[in-house]
Amino acid sequence: MDWKLIEDAQAALRNQSKVTGEYVVNNLNRSIGAMLSNEVSKIYDGDGLPAETISYKFRGTAGQSFGAFSTKGLKFELEGDANDYFGKGLCGAELVVYPDRNATFKPSENMAVGNVSFYGATSGEAYINGMAGERFCVRNSGAKVVVEGIGDHGCEYMTGGVVVILGETGKNFAAGMSGGLAFIYDTKGDFDSKCNKEMVNLETLEDSDYQLLKDMIGKQYSNTKSEVAKYILDNWETEIEKFVKVYPTDYKRILMKKMAESIAA
Repeated sequence: MDWKLIEDAQAALRNQSKVTGEYVVNNLNRSIGAMLSNEVSKIYDGDGLPAETISYKFRGTAGQSFGAFSTKGLKFELEGDANDYFGKGLCGAELVVYPDRNATFKPSENMAVGNVSFYGATSGEAYINGMAGERFCVRNSGAKVVVEGIGDHGCEYMTGGVVVILGETGKNFAAGMSGGLAFIYDTKGDFDSKCNKEMVNLETLEDSDYQLLKDMIGKQYSNTKSEVAKYILDNWETEIEKFVKVYPTDYKRILMKKMAESIAA
């Protein structure tokens, strides 16, 4: 499929003209976006393209590694679901997933993407109307992601970025997490028992967190029409207080030190 995506993107590759396209996918289509991103990088290096220069919409069940290594300037919208390694190595693109138009299930209670999504992501954004499997955002170092529930071992070894989970997590969340931030919509008040607190603290929100969350949840709704996101936004004053901030201890110490040095200077 990537050869077709590259062919349809020639105007963007040659002169940065905006291009769009729609495609049907199935689980034979793996690593969608990786080869296209390579073509972008060969011309524009790490700078990539301006945001949404290449906007492609897909419908169906994508194979493994949808959006893998996708670079700046790409926006992939998937109506359906995807297998494991969704967004692996994401490096600047924007990924959006929401259920098929004929789906009858409740997205926040069903899987939209598989295990090990966003493994090793370095930058970019993603908005998922549905749940993800285990080991979500392992080794994420810079991507900003919203999802509506995950399995076990979320945010393992995460070093940067922001993860917002509008639902429940599995056990052993944040094991080895040394950087970045995670925000959990803890409506049941049981997240404390699921979090590995060896390297993180659970804290209440700071003033700067409120706007960050409002922006990310707002994008979740505008991109996916998530009912959960809409409910939070419509009941902001009460629902925002149900969020828990996962803050790595060493990361906080370094940020506080830099802030003190800046003030002193």
